Amino acid sequence: MAIDPDNVELRRFLSSDADWLVERHAALYAERDGFDGSFRDVVADIVDGFLRDHDPATERGWIAAAGDRRLGSIFCVQSGEEGIAKLRLFLLEPDARGLGLGQRLLEACIKFAKDKEYRSMRLWTHESHRAACVLYARYGFLCVDAFPVRSFGQDLVEQTWELDLQIA
Repeated sequence: MAIDPDNVELRRFLSSDADWLVERHAALYAERDGFDGSFRDVVADIVDGFLRDHDPATERGWIAAAGDRRLGSIFCVQSGEEGIAKLRLFLLEPDARGLGLGQRLLEACIKFAKDKEYRSMRLWTHESHRAACVLYARYGFLCVDAFPVRSFGQDLVEQTWELDLQIA
């Protein structure tokens, strides 16, 4: 059944979304990129940490959903450095791509970070995620670091992107 983007809501992440979020990250990255089980563990640690320790005044997670079906996610969390937000857990189901939902999620995350007076936003990704990197660049993120790594059972090029929220 085709997804009608007009019927997709962006709602807050709930603890009941945790298992879905971890499993879909693990499954999609294994299928698309050949990531091993260590990726699932990293995502589970991020989600568990958010559920346990997040500050609702300065951190938020969103789920894109059409009715009961979850289609994607994005999170804005503290980086541990004063004034710098971290974008995490950005995901779209394959059949939800190309509908503008990634833009909506990214815009919600950036707006939240600006509203909470973060100076900048940082994210970590791999260059193989080309569509996401194009979207980041379109919204003003700059790739500030890139280097080869061996992660999740694969040879990858890890990237760090940053957005100056004071000019974005």
